[in-house]
Amino acid sequence: MDFQRRTNKRLYEEHVATLQLLARVERVFTGRAGAYPPAAEDTEWPAFARTLRSAIEIEVARHFEFEERDLFPRLEEAGDGDLAALLNEEHVTIRAVSQPLAGLLGRTLAGGLQTQEWQTMKTLALEFSERLGSHAQKEDGALLPLLENLLDEDTDRELFGAYAAG
Repeated sequence: MDFQRRTNKRLYEEHVATLQLLARVERVFTGRAGAYPPAAEDTEWPAFARTLRSAIEIEVARHFEFEERDLFPRLEEAGDGDLAALLNEEHVTIRAVSQPLAGLLGRTLAGGLQTQEWQTMKTLALEFSERLGSHAQKEDGALLPLLENLLDEDTDRELFGAYAAG
């Protein structure tokens, strides 16, 4: 997508990276490889689990907080409160899935999970992937185009600076 506003470009780039990670989540947790906890000698699993946990605890949290604090109120003021409310509701739902998932990822990194816990983590990971992927696509198709017209150059510079700094 071709956005002119730096804030939109940054959010879009994060969505692209998120969708790439979610494609990995789908590969890891589906098919034969996803049926059982990884073997103890699997060297790729810990790196993947750390990456996914970091994405949940840092990137997704930071991205959501920025939108809720700095973007959704602007949508409401511009008369697009329904979209802001919908996206905010999706944030709540995604957090409800991502928080226990992050906890299970932490447990597996600290020493492994039982088979039942692995199945729970697998279910949460796939639900997280589905919900966050759909949400990112919705933002790309609705939120970012609205912001492209809503943000002026000065506001865009201010928001981008604040987001990049923090």
